[in-house]
Amino acid sequence: MERGTTFFLRATVVAIGLAILAICAWGLPLVIGDLADTFPAYMLLPVLIIAYASAIPFFYALYQALRLLRFIDRNHAFSERSVQALKRVKYCGFAICALYAASLPFLYLMAEKDDAPGLIVIGLVIAFASLVIAVFAAVLQQLLKSAVDFKSELDFTV
Repeated sequence: MERGTTFFLRATVVAIGLAILAICAWGLPLVIGDLADTFPAYMLLPVLIIAYASAIPFFYALYQALRLLRFIDRNHAFSERSVQALKRVKYCGFAICALYAASLPFLYLMAEKDDAPGLIVIGLVIAFASLVIAVFAAVLQQLLKSAVDFKSELDFTV
């Protein structure tokens, strides 16, 4: 793969990371501050904790994506380290999905109190998007693992 393509992907990953960091630093406190008048703390606090907790596997997955792009730049795309990076991205996707699935009861309570069913949809969209990413990473991991095994078999033959 050309360096220009991986540079663009790397820049995109960094931009996504900066956007989520800005949301965590400024967006969530502003939204929670506005909602504090409407909802009690037992509804808001778990959602806020889950939102911040999901940032940890998200940033770790972004780091693994940057590592994978570095492996591609160095022509080590078909290596066991690339398979491990995809495996970690898969686990991060499943962790984010589980966290947002755990937030759905609290979002339901909030939606019930404010008559806003869109809150549940937002939680479901984030959970399913991270699940799709996790499944996609799992498929890529299996394909890459097969390619690495085939490459090592060829190396032993020659």
